[in-house]
Amino acid sequence: MSNKRSGCLWVALVIVLCVSLLANVSLVRGRGKMVGRDFQAKLSTPTKLSERVLQSGSSKARIAVISVRGLISSSVSGRMSSSMVEDIKLQLRQAEEDPKVKAVVLAIDSPGGEVTASDILYNAVRRVRDKKPVVVSMGSMATSGGYYTACGGSYLMAHPTTFTGSIGVIIQSLRYNELLEKIGVAPLTFKSGAFKDMLSGTREMTPEEKAYIQALVMQTYGIFVGVVAKERHLDEAQLRSGIADGRVVSGTDALEAKLIDGLGEIEDAYQKAKDLAKTPDATIIAYEVQFSFSRIFQYLNSEESSGKVEINVTQKLLPTLEPGRAYWLPGFYGL
Repeated sequence: MSNKRSGCLWVALVIVLCVSLLANVSLVRGRGKMVGRDFQAKLSTPTKLSERVLQSGSSKARIAVISVRGLISSSVSGRMSSSMVEDIKLQLRQAEEDPKVKAVVLAIDSPGGEVTASDILYNAVRRVRDKKPVVVSMGSMATSGGYYTACGGSYLMAHPTTFTGSIGVIIQSLRYNELLEKIGVAPLTFKSGAFKDMLSGTREMTPEEKAYIQALVMQTYGIFVGVVAKERHLDEAQLRSGIADGRVVSGTDALEAKLIDGLGEIEDAYQKAKDLAKTPDATIIAYEVQFSFSRIFQYLNSEESSGKVEINVTQKLLPTLEPGRAYWLPGFYGL
């Protein structure tokens, strides 16, 4: 009888502990929502990033290394702020405003990305360049929007086997109207204007729509090739009729075409930054966000937090491109 009472007591105790745990979690979430509404802006982006030493130096001068990796897109989540674009802007701003940072090494390993996102990063890099040297170090790939971003630097360096260039714009969509007909599906579209569904895959494009999209692509391409001509001191007409036709080139060919300034690895970029900044004993650092309980409470406070953890490997391995959106990407990254 005593064993039965003891067993019931343990069951009751476990139930009480579970209820208590759930109540505390709910309390934390509720408290986080009340406090978070007042301080969410402060918690969402750190006021100052911490420094991690990559290469020690004997002086107080710093060379900041900032990485641009993967698809350049405002829809890609950031580790420091709301997006990867904002992450890079945050690091560039801190390097620009820190008097101890004498130069920046921008390490790019990217196939490119969205037109607007790439242009935003190019201008952010260029603003830093106006105050201190920015050495660009290209990894295995710095093509299209990645190269566009690189053009904001003071000195462009690539490995001989780097894929770069791919100066061009691409917009693609899928046409599946014949497939729908085979399975007996007929779409119904109500639109306010003739061009409203011009990239729909449910029908053939009209000649007028094709001409409009092509003109839009060429307008954006003109911005890209104009930046390359200005930054690299090259003739725009020769670019348009030559290497700026969307082709991908190696680092060796890019140097010959004057798309970059030199060949080397990341360590060579460190040394070049020291030389340009005249700080031979500078410490090489990278930025990171320190662990903070406030960021946990920020996540609990988020309306998007559903209490579920989702792991999607394919999103990290493959670029998630959206049909109909303009990208500065090499052709083999098309949809």
